[in-house]
Amino acid sequence: METIKKELLRGGQFLVKETNCEDVFTPEDFSEEQIMMKEAVKEFNEREIIAHRERFESKDYKLTEEVMKKAGELGFLGVAVPEEYGGMGMGFVSTMLTCEYISSGNGSLSTAFGAHTGIGTMPITLYGTVEQKQKYVSKLATGEWMGAYCLTEPGAGSDANSGKTAAVLSADEKTYTINGQKMWISNAGFCDLMIVFARIEDDKNITGFIVEYDREKPNGIVLGEEEHKLGIRASSTRQVFFNDTVIPAENMLSVRGGGFKIAVNALNVGRIKLAAACIDSQRRITETALKYATERKQFKTSIADFGAIKGKLAEMATNVYAGESASYRAAKDIEDRIALRLEEGNSHSEAELKGVEEYAIECSILKVTVSEDVQACADEGIQIFGGMGFSEETPMEAAWRDARISRIYEGTNEINRMLSVGMLVKKAMKGHVDLLGPATAVAEELMGIPSFDTPDYSELFAEEKEMIAKLKKVFLMVAGSAIQKFGPELDKHQQLLMAAANILNEVYMAESTLLRVEKNTNRYGKDAQEGQIAMAQLYLYNAVEIINKNGKEGIISFAEGDEQRMLLMGLKRFTKYVKYPNVIGLRNLIAEKLKAENKYCF
Repeated sequence: METIKKELLRGGQFLVKETNCEDVFTPEDFSEEQIMMKEAVKEFNEREIIAHRERFESKDYKLTEEVMKKAGELGFLGVAVPEEYGGMGMGFVSTMLTCEYISSGNGSLSTAFGAHTGIGTMPITLYGTVEQKQKYVSKLATGEWMGAYCLTEPGAGSDANSGKTAAVLSADEKTYTINGQKMWISNAGFCDLMIVFARIEDDKNITGFIVEYDREKPNGIVLGEEEHKLGIRASSTRQVFFNDTVIPAENMLSVRGGGFKIAVNALNVGRIKLAAACIDSQRRITETALKYATERKQFKTSIADFGAIKGKLAEMATNVYAGESASYRAAKDIEDRIALRLEEGNSHSEAELKGVEEYAIECSILKVTVSEDVQACADEGIQIFGGMGFSEETPMEAAWRDARISRIYEGTNEINRMLSVGMLVKKAMKGHVDLLGPATAVAEELMGIPSFDTPDYSELFAEEKEMIAKLKKVFLMVAGSAIQKFGPELDKHQQLLMAAANILNEVYMAESTLLRVEKNTNRYGKDAQEGQIAMAQLYLYNAVEIINKNGKEGIISFAEGDEQRMLLMGLKRFTKYVKYPNVIGLRNLIAEKLKAENKYCF
């Protein structure tokens, strides 16, 4: 196994430590095997998914099941599954790649794929006994069986641990009887196995169970009608009722009361995979909008030549690039952390669990940011198409509808924003991330006299790197002051937490984008990266504006008088450019690159 030579930061440490661009993984670093996998999945997507867009949009649930079976036959459902259980045993980056390129053809198939490979298969792979893995995982990895995940209930959504579904152990301790109701269950209409969460007696935490579902012998399982949804129309989504459903006691997953931990860890993986699932969707929307804008003429001019349209296309492409940069940075960190744990003697399951858990903050950041970017991208796609974008004849309205669920999946974006900051504070309390030292240093800097020397920014990316360092200080300043004021009561101030999370999100995304561009500029030269440099500068400019707004909102919500004045002066100091970039010039440069290639070319 390859030994990890780079300095591998812990989750959340990006905020307080500088990252060397050479230590960051970028899509330009894909191996030949990964590029072959990407091309195979893209070809499958074009042939089996995109070619049948109308059937998916007309709620052809059977088609979703058929395509999933074909994906299983080609091995795409088992990329992350160890070889001894019928999978490919590939690394985390390869699983992200597969997820990205199989998900962009249609939201219904993307949902079915995510539900099956992630929350349907993964809990058994990571938490199951050897017997459970041997019995079930190979069937799921090959697509012989389809999986579903039954967590949400009418009264238990974001508060998943409050579910009322009950599991009662028989007197002879050989079986459990499950009774309860689950809702919004993806793949319910064609699954063969369900991961079901239920409470035993008055346990504090829920427990996970493996429940087989045979349509001919339903064992007390009753499915509701298919839900009719805004988007993901061919994704089978039903309520599931358990009426005295009897399962063997050995079908308990992990330990009694361990279900909430399973759910949380499954969501961590689901969040970064959801980000991956949105990337190629954005890329395709951007390309489709670009090609339409090039062909569409108004006032005897291609609308792609209008400044208003150029601005939209440039922002769409920039967000694709940023999302891709940050997602694969985090994915490789997870993969490397898993490798380190395997070197230390951890089992495959333990290494995977701890590897992903380490970067739970980054997973939440990516889930929020990329899901909102894909929605914005689809919205602008409709706008570029004009009236045609509102018609079902073009793919834009379906892309917009499908994108909308991504802000709700895997924990709403509001929940994830509060989680990311909360998890960072907990890591600091455990000593895993030193927030106190840097926050104290920022507080002392605010009390000191600022330097009026003009810095030397002659080196490429010098001002951008300095700006990102200052943006990190904004988070430390705002969050540090808020923690000092509210202490353990901070979690009750949700709007303040969300403002802090917006700052954290933009820092990670802007830094990831710049690090990728710096690495590739070193590798390929400045001229070859002209468009990418413009995107890094544009994304950073937008990030500064977002951070300025959220920093100000946070500060004036809890500080008054001299403290407020000092913090606002600090915010101004930490978000001020020495030389502002020509934002419109950057957008035009990016748009011209797109027009010249007539495709997303970054």
